[in-house]
Amino acid sequence: MMQSRTHNCGELRLGDAGKAVTIVGWMENLREVGSNFGFLVLRDYYGTTQVVIETEEMMKAVKGLNKETTLSVSGTVRERESKNRKLPTGEIEVVPEKIEVLGKCRHNQLPFEINKSKDADENTRLKYRFLDLRNPAVKSNIILRCQVVAELRRLMTEKGFLEITTPILTASSPEGARDYLVPARNHPGKFYALPQAPQQFKQLLMTAGFDKYFQIAPCFRDEDARADRTPGEFYQLDMEMAFATQEDVLSTLEDVLVPVFEKYGKYKRVSQVPFRHIPFNEAMERYGSDKPDLRIDLEITDITAEVQGCGFGPFEGNTVKAVAVDNFTQARKWIDKLLVDVEVQTGNKACWVKVDENGNLTGGVSKFLADYKDVLTAKLNLKPGSFVCMAAGKKAAAQKTAGVIRTLLGKRVPGHFDEEQYAICWIVDFPMYEMGEESGQLEFCHNPFSMPQGGMQALLDAEGDTEKLLAINANQYDLVVNGYESASGAVRNHDPEIMVKAFQMVGLGEEDVKAKFPAMYNAFTYGAPPHAGAAPGVDRLIMLLTGEESIREVITFPMNKNAQDLMMGAPTAVDQSQLDTVHIALVEE
Repeated sequence: MMQSRTHNCGELRLGDAGKAVTIVGWMENLREVGSNFGFLVLRDYYGTTQVVIETEEMMKAVKGLNKETTLSVSGTVRERESKNRKLPTGEIEVVPEKIEVLGKCRHNQLPFEINKSKDADENTRLKYRFLDLRNPAVKSNIILRCQVVAELRRLMTEKGFLEITTPILTASSPEGARDYLVPARNHPGKFYALPQAPQQFKQLLMTAGFDKYFQIAPCFRDEDARADRTPGEFYQLDMEMAFATQEDVLSTLEDVLVPVFEKYGKYKRVSQVPFRHIPFNEAMERYGSDKPDLRIDLEITDITAEVQGCGFGPFEGNTVKAVAVDNFTQARKWIDKLLVDVEVQTGNKACWVKVDENGNLTGGVSKFLADYKDVLTAKLNLKPGSFVCMAAGKKAAAQKTAGVIRTLLGKRVPGHFDEEQYAICWIVDFPMYEMGEESGQLEFCHNPFSMPQGGMQALLDAEGDTEKLLAINANQYDLVVNGYESASGAVRNHDPEIMVKAFQMVGLGEEDVKAKFPAMYNAFTYGAPPHAGAAPGVDRLIMLLTGEESIREVITFPMNKNAQDLMMGAPTAVDQSQLDTVHIALVEE
């Protein structure tokens, strides 16, 4: 029994007939059949129960009340004449003797119908999120989230990991995204930063002698929203292991995540462990992405050598990638839509040819490739009815464009997309460095804290040679689930000498390392153990488990795409006195 009620609205069954009960909840609907007769549906967290109104007194108590008013109903349970077998409580109803208003809804018109809130405009849903969450379909995602987080905690604890919380107010650190800064009242002109991740703290925990650490960690990054990424804050299963190799981390996460996917996932098929290990360069060549969706059976083929000299301008001197599908029956309008979508997503144009019933190339750029029919047929295993879509450009651009082509063809041409599963792999051997698209300078590719493969010797051998530096791989890995990056991790660079040398390659000296990472650098000089870790994203994990297309559907109070909390009105202006206290002056642009 709970205070103010004897049962919840999802609990009563036929065996309870004749019992005196009190239930509480929100008035979902009132259907009046006559002047003193009607049916009231009461809803709480657990379900719904029908209340039958049969007297003038009880009708008077509810007539005129707006939907979503909170009520307490005391009465007797009886068997329903007209049963609803679809509802757990569909065989009974409550005949009320007392109805009390606990919280009146003062709005005649709701922003949306509660049980159809997912059909409403997203900004309206977020502004009235407290109403949106009353929808059982929306609430179920949050309930699942709670269950999954509890399961993750249980599994990690069983494996000997300690849950340790790390600071929220910390120092600004160059970790790939913009920091959220917090002015320090007692230190004019200085700022704390909200952590983009507990990266440095968890490495310091390993240096401090804690063998296995984890936490469900809040992370803060000032970055734009995507369907699979929320602006502002997100949560990750942050973990680290001392004296650990890459395989130790990967096998641990496989042991933890597979049971979660099997128990809570929308799809019942999960990749067998150990998951496939796909080197980064192979992933880009075969799938055009470092987060390939392996539910698609198509792969990319390099046809650069085969088409050079064909006379088609975009091919000449460029890398050319192709994706071929058989039994293609789509019309020209369908192809045109495909090409438009590829260009919208990549900024690059694609081209195409088909194979007719005689094995000849037709349509698209076929006039340039007619003399190359035999070599292309052999390379791409073409047959009558095949369709080939191609991308050309610098190697990286051609790979990424072909990757989008692969995904669109795989999902749109029947027979190539096995959706009802969790296809999981590890992407490994990421490059340590890359050339920055904006800077044109050598930069860290992923994580500056990763140990380069080959250690110090690899850096010394490549010093001064950009091509050799770009060829160095890091002990770094990503978990990819159905085309989504779901975790990132690395074997850490725990040696201060190797760390300084790695940073020297991108133009930063020892003093820069000491200034940017003072605690970690100092701690490592006192003897740090080899350590490795990773951080699966909790929000993205729940999105995958539920099959939702937007990550905002699995976050209790998410911001909108513009990083606004419409419900609370954040971000907001503040009083001048508040700004003065933290020594901040606003300057008009």
